[in-house]
Amino acid sequence: MDLFSRSWAALRTAVAGLADEDFERPSGCAGWLVRDLACHLVIDAQDVLITLATPRDGAPTRNAVTYWDLVEPPTGDDPLDALTVRLAAAYQEPRLLKFHLDDVGSAAGRAAALADPAARVGTKDQVLTVGDYLSAYVMEWTLHHLDLIAHLPHVAGPPAEGLSRARAMLEELAGAAFPASFSDADALLVGTGRRPATDAERAQLGELTGKLPFVLG
Repeated sequence: MDLFSRSWAALRTAVAGLADEDFERPSGCAGWLVRDLACHLVIDAQDVLITLATPRDGAPTRNAVTYWDLVEPPTGDDPLDALTVRLAAAYQEPRLLKFHLDDVGSAAGRAAALADPAARVGTKDQVLTVGDYLSAYVMEWTLHHLDLIAHLPHVAGPPAEGLSRARAMLEELAGAAFPASFSDADALLVGTGRRPATDAERAQLGELTGKLPFVLG
């Protein structure tokens, strides 16, 4: 839960420090500008608040890793993706988007810090402990932090411990380890299809190359 808080705080701080023109740059999410990604983070924060306020009985059906499913790469036809772009454009001024993310995002962070890690919550028709649910979101924050800085090299990246944890989760989902020569960031970027592997990287990946990308949903 501490890593959730640190990863989320780092991501929100990075967005808060962006210049207005940065919001019009492309992000690492295909087809999304930085403003679209920031709007998606508002929705993510709402999801965290909703889930933490949705208690469930019974044994957990997922954990921090199995919360994620491996899905087909996006086609661009998802109505929610299109809605996110329209919502982001409606903010018009980046300061309004920053304010909303800070407002809802801070509330999500406080709710997470106050939650009982052993309590059980429901989301996506599954039951998880709060601790596992928040741990799963370390992946979300870390990948989207990498998306945020994809074309903004002057912006600080995600915490090293978040990168390490996200890589470990991706490797567990994939059932294979990325080469030790790959940095955690490169393993996540190449592993999730956020950038293509170089020829040298493909040689090191070997048979794993044919299984890429591992798209999380």
